Amino acid sequence: MLSEICGKLGIDFPIFAFAHCRDVVAAVSKAGGIGILGGAIHTPEELEVDMKWIEAELDGRPYGVDLMLTGNFVDPTEGQSLDDLLPPEHVAFLDDMMDRYQVPETASDRGDPQGRLGETRFTAEQNAELIEAMFRHNPKVFVSALGTPPAEVVARAHDRGMLVGALAGKGRHAVYHQKAGLDFVVATSAEAGGHVGDIGSMVLIPEVVDAVAPLPVLAAGGIGGGRQMAAAMAMGAQGVWCGSLWLTTVESDTLPLVKDKLLAANSDQTARTTCFTGKYARFLKTDWSDEWGAKGAPEPLGAPLQTHLVGDYIQRIYTAAGSGQATPESGAGRLISSPVGQIVGAINTTRSSRDVVREMVDEFAEAVSRLSGLVEDA
Repeated sequence: MLSEICGKLGIDFPIFAFAHCRDVVAAVSKAGGIGILGGAIHTPEELEVDMKWIEAELDGRPYGVDLMLTGNFVDPTEGQSLDDLLPPEHVAFLDDMMDRYQVPETASDRGDPQGRLGETRFTAEQNAELIEAMFRHNPKVFVSALGTPPAEVVARAHDRGMLVGALAGKGRHAVYHQKAGLDFVVATSAEAGGHVGDIGSMVLIPEVVDAVAPLPVLAAGGIGGGRQMAAAMAMGAQGVWCGSLWLTTVESDTLPLVKDKLLAANSDQTARTTCFTGKYARFLKTDWSDEWGAKGAPEPLGAPLQTHLVGDYIQRIYTAAGSGQATPESGAGRLISSPVGQIVGAINTTRSSRDVVREMVDEFAEAVSRLSGLVEDA
């Protein structure tokens, strides 16, 4: 199943596994794919700790790092802070929500890392610290989840022998990446979890493949098994980028309550919304997104103001949900969410990351064999 990008990285299968959890990253790389650590919600110190641990686990096997490098964010003027830019009506809206759902305040200043939206600012200063932390280690891949990486970052990565990629939700975005000298593009369709555009995979994948040929393209969004993988590669992709699949794996550090919600969800129970980060992202549909979409609710702010606004409240929800006392019907249980794609409806069992990789490869082979048989019979 070798493609050009597999050969460059020395991996067995063109399966790129995005995860905030280092255990998932290591497990997928050991299984023959490549794990990509989502580092945007890490502090620089935490990123270094996780990268050091991953490298010790993998003993030379390749892995990657993903950061958000968008330059499109609201910047306070001199003498202002982000707090100064938060409208009082938005704060009052969230305070009222917490009261109605009986989510307690927390004294924790960190808590669950997946609740740290408020610390993700998308600022150049924050990204610079994470980039420097990354370059103190030896990932084989660097990916920008939002925006084309700066030229100096691309050059430094190439000097270290790293492949550089970026996500794209439109063909023209992929062309920007190509012109910046990137090594591959991830065509991220509307079905995907996290930050997404509005174009479906059947349209987007061939559009991006044609726009940047012969640059390798990975397909993201709606990839839940070998059949989707075969379809993506039939449309010209050289591999697949998956995130949602790993949220419910044995290795994942997703909160148990959130895992249960994901395992029970249907494909129509996600929302593409700006109410988490200020940019369109697909999350599990819960009372949180319903509240922001209700009549009379304030419009979400732009990035990074929305993350700054909701961060402490998201942390309160995660802390309450991880206390062991919350249930899916409690206030925190009804509000808590997670980035996840529409493939969530097909994720209904807890498996090891290795089993996910192996089952995907087996299903891919079966799909290709079935299609080959159709051609032979024609």
